[in-house]
Amino acid sequence: MKLLMHMCCAPCTVYPAELLRNEGIEQEGLFYNPNIHPIEEYEHRKQTVEQYSKITGMLVHYMDGFMQEKWEKFSGLEIERCTMCYTVRLNKVAEFAKNSGFDAFTTSLLVSPYQKHELISEIGKKAGDNAGIPFYYRDFRDGFRQGQNQAREMGLYRQKFCGCICSYNERNEYLKNKKKK
Repeated sequence: MKLLMHMCCAPCTVYPAELLRNEGIEQEGLFYNPNIHPIEEYEHRKQTVEQYSKITGMLVHYMDGFMQEKWEKFSGLEIERCTMCYTVRLNKVAEFAKNSGFDAFTTSLLVSPYQKHELISEIGKKAGDNAGIPFYYRDFRDGFRQGQNQAREMGLYRQKFCGCICSYNERNEYLKNKKKK
């Protein structure tokens, strides 16, 4: 099977990519994350994916599409924000996978215990159905800590928030309140 792995970031890719590689699944990566803000964070995560690619030899494709305005204007609930975020990315990944001759696609988001796993699965399947390519669902969460430890050993930057401007602001507010205590 030739699988396209959407890479939300390098550290979250480490465990699923290694597991799939050990199972003989051919894979390439795609870095498409227009949700990541601010632009410096976006660039840092992209550079870390490039670093990971050099370390592991994984071929990675890059699609730019920085969309800060879309997230800055968003004022809905977290679940609505995450739904929009997963949908934007997975629709694009499914189209890329279909147009590039892959057999299926997946996402490194499925390794994180902090992501909305069932929602990712639902949106991934729908994106795949719409594009005419299967979404490869797998629960990688049991390897999250192992992957993070390996990322640390590789010297990969490990971010402290999900990625969007809303989660960035929420993290900063949390840190500010924590300092006050």
